[in-house]
Amino acid sequence: MDYKSSLIPDGNPMENLEKQLLCPICLEVFTKPVVILPCQHNLCRKCASDIFQAANPFWTNRVGSVSMSGGRFRCPSCRHEVIMDRHGVYGLQRNLLVENIIDIYKQECSSRPLQKGSHPMCKEHEDEKINIYCLTCEMPTCSMCKVFGAHQACEVAPLQSVFQGQKTELSNCISMLVAGNDRVQTIITQLEDSCRVTKENSHQVKEELSQKFDVLYAILDEKKSELLQRITREQEEKLSFIEALIQQYQEQLDKSTKLVETAIQSLDEPGGAIFLMSAKQLIKSIVEASKGCQLGKTEQGFENMDYFTLDLEHIADALKAIDFGTDEEEEEFIEEEEDQEESTERKEEGKKFIYLHLFVRSFSHSTT
Repeated sequence: MDYKSSLIPDGNPMENLEKQLLCPICLEVFTKPVVILPCQHNLCRKCASDIFQAANPFWTNRVGSVSMSGGRFRCPSCRHEVIMDRHGVYGLQRNLLVENIIDIYKQECSSRPLQKGSHPMCKEHEDEKINIYCLTCEMPTCSMCKVFGAHQACEVAPLQSVFQGQKTELSNCISMLVAGNDRVQTIITQLEDSCRVTKENSHQVKEELSQKFDVLYAILDEKKSELLQRITREQEEKLSFIEALIQQYQEQLDKSTKLVETAIQSLDEPGGAIFLMSAKQLIKSIVEASKGCQLGKTEQGFENMDYFTLDLEHIADALKAIDFGTDEEEEEFIEEEEDQEESTERKEEGKKFIYLHLFVRSFSHSTT
């Protein structure tokens, strides 16, 4: 970053070197000792200490007492996070190469004569250098302007003292801004962690909820298969009973049909003696066949299957009422389910008794 004043012309090797030797905090040539950060940027150790203390206000390192915990701050040049150990900035490595370059640069600058144009000149007094600062107008000016020019009534101060004061103020502002950025970055990191944890927790409860509903689906499918099998068994038993009755009646019908045919043939017999020889036995067989027509029958409503009807309205209401609640509510729901299961079992036992009674009555009629 170029912090050098635009008043210094470009193209001079020494000036270009000075730009590379400027500290990004104090905006001056590095003051020894110079420390190198893990990101390979350099800082004055004093400036590094200032931004480290600003970012870690509770970190202390007194003479003869070393803090047991480190801290962190961000490089002002690239924003790379620098993690310090318990030694603080004194644990950073010194950049001896940069320090040697600074010594050579200062020796070269001290041996060079002041070039014309290297110092800004006053616009009103072209031969006068700007060497004072007008505190009233807040602008640099020259001594002639104070004595004879526009700043005669103004309060002025030496340029160097104001220069150093404002540089210190700007450095402090940079340190505060860097520390503020670090705190903002810490908050961002915390919020990002909060987002991540929220997503993880949401995924976990979604998985748990899906598993619970899968269990309910499995229970419903199992119960559905069980009830359908019971209806099928009931159907098969009733159909078997009815088909047996049909078979009995069909046999009786075939027997009666043969007797009718035989009786008709006897009526066609012209001879009285031959007719009388078989008529009495035939009449007796017809009378017995008529008595045998009293076979078993099904009771009224025997084919009815309504007792397999389920009233699931209360269960549907309970399913609709499913919501995220406390453990106490879940226990109450479980107790209600257990009561409903006991009631259903009692109803099933009653249905079995009724059907058994109907079957016994039908069987007794068929045997009489």
